[in-house]
Amino acid sequence: MQLLAAQMIVLSRRLVRPGWILFDEVVREVGDGHPPERVREAAASVTTLGEGVLTPGLVDIQVNGAFGVDFAAATDDEFVRVAEQMPSTGVTAFVPTFITAPVEDMADCLATYGSLRPRLDAAPGAARTLGIHLEGPFLAERRRGAHRADLLSDPDPALIEDLLTAAGGCLTYMTLAPERAGAIAAIRQLTSAGVRVALGHTDADAPTVRAAADAGATLVTHLYNAQRPMRHRDPGTVGAALTDPRLTCGLIVDLHHVAPIAVEIAFRAAAGAIALVTDAVAAMGMPAGSYQLGGDRLEIAPGLPPRRADGAIAGSALRMDEAIANAVLHCGVDLGAAINAATQIPASAIGRNDLGRLAPGAPADLAWLGDDLIARTTWVGGQRAWSRDHEDASAGARR
Repeated sequence: MQLLAAQMIVLSRRLVRPGWILFDEVVREVGDGHPPERVREAAASVTTLGEGVLTPGLVDIQVNGAFGVDFAAATDDEFVRVAEQMPSTGVTAFVPTFITAPVEDMADCLATYGSLRPRLDAAPGAARTLGIHLEGPFLAERRRGAHRADLLSDPDPALIEDLLTAAGGCLTYMTLAPERAGAIAAIRQLTSAGVRVALGHTDADAPTVRAAADAGATLVTHLYNAQRPMRHRDPGTVGAALTDPRLTCGLIVDLHHVAPIAVEIAFRAAAGAIALVTDAVAAMGMPAGSYQLGGDRLEIAPGLPPRRADGAIAGSALRMDEAIANAVLHCGVDLGAAINAATQIPASAIGRNDLGRLAPGAPADLAWLGDDLIARTTWVGGQRAWSRDHEDASAGARR
């Protein structure tokens, strides 16, 4: 067993200074203060982390691609390679996202993922994949963002059944616009099949959002973006999302999608119900240049988000550890709240109450963030999956 002693650690959704964790493939014991002698004696190795904060492994529930790979067009080897590289961002579990495409193509993507999943689960040091998120095609044309208008449609029970059949149980959640004809019935159809529903790319007013939550919707996709804004006489999607305790709101904190003060408002208004997401595309972890998202070409300039040829922002190049740093350093969010929004809250939002927390019996998925809140070391299932120090040493050897 391994023992980590940290100057700061997240235990039971609170920051503890100092604290410790004893683990093998799962967490065996945790505690605040310094580890007692009996714990030290039980450990085969003892490591003291001299800076930063030890957190649960980060959980990103909206990822379109990364490291040059668009999941919608990925080969099996590319998909596995992304999962193996995700721990370099502190992420130990994520939900791959497929955006709007012809329904038959989306069904093929679901079936391909289902076949690949055993290999992904067995890949040493790879971040866990937690099923699939379908973002579309049942979205509002007025709020479509980077989604193709000609592929959007009203939800049809037969189409949904086709997607459920192709998924074979690996569809974790779907984003739809609740104002579309048949959407409330679709929410009931999906949730009865064990699929969670997120509201997004929507022009829904507040009563429609509440009706969707009544029908079983539990998430909101990238709060503020591609949805009806909040006004004092028309609270819109945003107002309803921030005040309905049944809804967990994804939030892209890359300092481009959402202004810092709006990030702070969200954390204050919906404390405990904000989940940081990256909405990353293939450009994440890559230099500026041209990349793909669902067959569309994206351009990314240094320091700016990816954009389609028509100027629409299309996802982000954000890392999850950077999202935490941005929230804390630029948006006034409490460190503990930001870490919870990247760990336990998103995991719970998709029904994975075993992940995103450091508690006895939980998988030993850990991330050590440095004083800059950027990942230094990541463990998946108790095994070190990535270390910045090891990367730096390897780079030095190559030079």
